[in-house]
Order: sequence, then C-alpha cells, then structure tokens
Amino acid sequence: MARIRRIVLDSLKPREASIIELSRALCAVKGVDEVDITVTEVDVKTETIRLVIRGGDINYEELSKVMADHGSTIRSIDEVSVSKA
Repeated sequence: MARIRRIVLDSLKPREASIIELSRALCAVKGVDEVDITVTEVDVKTETIRLVIRGGDINYEELSKVMADHGSTIRSIDEVSVSKA
C-alpha cells in the first residue's frame, strides 16, 4: 500500500473564510502533520490559494471533506508524493 506523504493543491475559497481556521482544520485531519497556505490571487468574493500538506499518511478523502465544509473547492492536485507503507 502507498501512503500520501505530501500533496500540493490549487483551491478556491470564499474571501471571508479564514486561512488560519482552514489550516487548523486541515492539520487535524488523520495523517497530516503540516499545512502551508499561500494566497495567490484575490477577487471580490473569492481567493485562490495554494496548499502544501505534509504528513505520514494523509487521508485525502477526509482532507477534501474538511475543505468542502469550509466552503473551499479543490481545483487541481498539482503535486503528490507517495511512499510504500
């Protein structure tokens, strides 16, 4: 079995949603150890963000659910690193 160790996402979130709260919620996901969020573009109602998520065994399904719960959508997976379990 392969474990996700690092994933880079391009995402869109509502402007009023805090990246601090989102990063804390994502860091609570099973297998996540670190979350880096960079705002790359700001529009009237939304912000484009780049997320770099690192951990021992990232649960992608839970990660995407937490993002949706915070009003964010994953536009693309730009990088992924996996290793054998």
